[in-house]
Amino acid sequence: MSVYSKYEAVIGLECHVQLLTKTKMYSSDIAEYGAMPNSNTSVVTLGHPGTLPVVNKRAIEFAVKLGIATHSNIRSKNEFARKNYFYADLPKGYQITQDKTPICTGGFIESKLKDGEILKVNLTRIHMEEDAGKSLHDIDPFDTLIDLNRAGTPLLEIVTEPDLRTGEEAYSYLTEVRKLVRYLDICDGNMEEGSLRCDANISVRLKGTSAFGKKVEVKNMNSFRNVQRAIDFEIKRQIDLIESGQAIAVETRSFNAEEGFTFSLRSKESANDYRYFPEPDLQPVIITENYISEIKSKMPILPNELFLLYTKTYGLSEYDANQLIDNKEIASYYNTLVSHTKNYKSAANWLLVNIKSFLNERALTIAEFSLHPSKIAELIGLIDENKVSNSAAAQFLFPEMIASPSKNALDLATKLDLIQNSNSNEIQNLINEVVAKYPEKVTEYKSGKLGLLGLFVGEVMRASKGKADPKLLNQLVKQTLEN
Repeated sequence: MSVYSKYEAVIGLECHVQLLTKTKMYSSDIAEYGAMPNSNTSVVTLGHPGTLPVVNKRAIEFAVKLGIATHSNIRSKNEFARKNYFYADLPKGYQITQDKTPICTGGFIESKLKDGEILKVNLTRIHMEEDAGKSLHDIDPFDTLIDLNRAGTPLLEIVTEPDLRTGEEAYSYLTEVRKLVRYLDICDGNMEEGSLRCDANISVRLKGTSAFGKKVEVKNMNSFRNVQRAIDFEIKRQIDLIESGQAIAVETRSFNAEEGFTFSLRSKESANDYRYFPEPDLQPVIITENYISEIKSKMPILPNELFLLYTKTYGLSEYDANQLIDNKEIASYYNTLVSHTKNYKSAANWLLVNIKSFLNERALTIAEFSLHPSKIAELIGLIDENKVSNSAAAQFLFPEMIASPSKNALDLATKLDLIQNSNSNEIQNLINEVVAKYPEKVTEYKSGKLGLLGLFVGEVMRASKGKADPKLLNQLVKQTLEN
């Protein structure tokens, strides 16, 4: 038995969700990624004497939306606190946050692991706070540069219970968090831009024991895969230390993504180091049941609800449903598409195969796709009515529709001469000609070489210039050969 199998990891995650508000958490400064350094600041963001913060109403709304989506308890009386610490990119010398009165407590988020098991991660709290600025270490070879544009940007911090046990579970949970905040339209979820950040608290203990081991926090991971890699490395590192008789330091570590290891940043701060005290310049924010009900009435359909709709009502496979749900814009396009056609499977196939291939080849998003979902429904209708074959629709009609997005699918199919021939008499005449042309093949077919059916179907289809109705053609060829 491997020495590592004696232990289990205990993992809790802290996710910082940067909100898609126009302005900052406590000021009217623009909250915008990619602006010129230090251009989105003011005396309020910089904490100049005499300035006063004002709470961003939209940030409150977003927090309530996330609380509803995660089945959390939403606090009615919300107070703010100052978290005091010194960083060069924290202009006020403190961060306005929530200490003892987080806006959301409890709740959970569910995700699906690779083996199909449902992972339920319980939440400790979700609280509102402001972001710090950003220190840039890779521009100047001698000095660290400071950009305060991000300072004051609204954040929601989602803190889990220590329910996770592996890096894979953390990856699955984070994927669901990103999907959830995107569906709620509260965050773009771009970890590379820092709008979704994650810190992991990791300890190990012998299996069967209930006491927690010494906790290490790992920061500065810029992708979900790196979170998984950092956790997996840290679990092994801690077990190796215990097995060699060494102590685990309670510290904050970072992750070297290139070489795949964690390294020490500093000894871990305690809550006392932050010297929390009530924010004197902000009144409590009161959230009423009516306000919560109003937001709940406007909530979008969320991924887990869509999964049930797609698999139970529309009859899609779990794979297709997950492929659609994975991207909010794709799911939205599909939802509009199936409001125009009831062929749910065909709609999913066209979106996941033909449309996605077209988009991928040109590095486009679904928002940049020229065809309205109703046009794809027209195309599917022509196939369902046996007016156009699926292959002709994919090869000829679909590209022509993209080039002329405002035109009717039937008109384009007629113009391209793609309308199938469903006249049984005309098709039968073509079959008779082909059968007369290959009498020896007819004999072979009747002697048991049933695979020759494809030869006759292909020859008749060629004679019809591809316009014979395939279902009718197969049926008539088979009847003719057997008679």
